Amino acid sequence: MKSVLFAFLLSAAGLAVAADDPLAPWREGVKIRPVAPQQERHTIHAYFNTCPESPDGKYVLYYTSGIASGEEGDLRILERSTGKETIIATGLHCEDAHRAACQQWSNGGKTVVYHDNRDGHWQVMAFEVATGKAKLLAMDRQVAFGSPTGVWAPTYGCHWNPASRNLELVNVVTGEVRTAIKAEDVVKEYGDWMQKKFNSTDMTIFFPIMSHDEKKVFFKVAFPSYGNDFRSMSVSKRDGKVVYDLEAGRFIRVLDAWGHPSWTPDDKAIFEYGNYATDVESGKTTRYAPSCISDHPSVSLDGKLFVTDADVTKRNW
Repeated sequence: MKSVLFAFLLSAAGLAVAADDPLAPWREGVKIRPVAPQQERHTIHAYFNTCPESPDGKYVLYYTSGIASGEEGDLRILERSTGKETIIATGLHCEDAHRAACQQWSNGGKTVVYHDNRDGHWQVMAFEVATGKAKLLAMDRQVAFGSPTGVWAPTYGCHWNPASRNLELVNVVTGEVRTAIKAEDVVKEYGDWMQKKFNSTDMTIFFPIMSHDEKKVFFKVAFPSYGNDFRSMSVSKRDGKVVYDLEAGRFIRVLDAWGHPSWTPDDKAIFEYGNYATDVESGKTTRYAPSCISDHPSVSLDGKLFVTDADVTKRNW
């Protein structure tokens, strides 16, 4: 099976759906070309709330795998002007092909951050593009998604059996580590909500997503099974969104469901499936993008481009 990463230049004109050909408006004025070289392999972008393009637009970052499951592979960057592809990490072992190695740009595009399972231990790594050198940022941790223009990588203990339950930020340049949020403080703040929703407060911080300005973060709460099979569907119970102000050191609110969230460009609201945005301070939810079927929506940093995937069985909607 072959998966290919494509670049899409989409025209916003003519989005009225034709009954005989629902996809016709999306093809009109659209140029589609492959980004990565065509080979018999998976080519996978990390996730919907991070961009595979470097902040300066010169490079594209992606994960490749030659096995059917996509759970083992390499990281590569491609120079767009020349088409030169460079392997920056090899022999990676991923949790699944859904988020691959959580590869992402950091430090204004000077650094690539990712995680890998090596010899039974998860490790968070930083690759310096200019020198080609990689360094260990954190051991027995995974990484979610930080700001591509910032320097802090949000790390957390494995949600099925955490070595740490806290949110720890690691500076990708200096290696400095600081504990940003303690799990015990989350329990103090929202323990009643956890007890009602999960019948437990035995939680760990899971999958933190930092705002673009690195001043806020939201994360899931997870309740570990303490097993070793990290690919099991029952490896942990997890849901909800806790929103935290990193700059002020205060909890903002808890939202009951996860909802495939990402930050709006102004970092004031959380954008999620159905194309709704929830203002983190007021809690007010409004329509943020055009009404369409969407599962994993996000918006570009300049607020001009909207992208989503969707259930293809709902295409005719």
